[in-house]
Amino acid sequence: MYVATNRFRVAAGREEEFERAWRERDSYLDEVPGFVRFALLRADGAEGETAFVSFSEWESRAAFEAWTNSEAFVKAHRGGRTPAGVVLAHPVFEGFEVVEL
Repeated sequence: MYVATNRFRVAAGREEEFERAWRERDSYLDEVPGFVRFALLRADGAEGETAFVSFSEWESRAAFEAWTNSEAFVKAHRGGRTPAGVVLAHPVFEGFEVVEL
């Protein structure tokens, strides 16, 4: 099992715009072999920003890497951009091998 995350820093007061962009985008994940589930996580707001984490679970690292090299990945990232100023910095990726459930 493999978990892929991206941490986003979202400007305070712009959280709804960020969430709407995620809800309205086409992810194409359901058609990707090895995909298990997705969640968008929201932390309590801090001074001037709120942290969000996109969380995707995969059967294996190989399945995740295959998705990142697929047409589904290209289609999912082609559109659905958030408006300028919503995200304060480039997201930070982290990948994890699941040790224990």
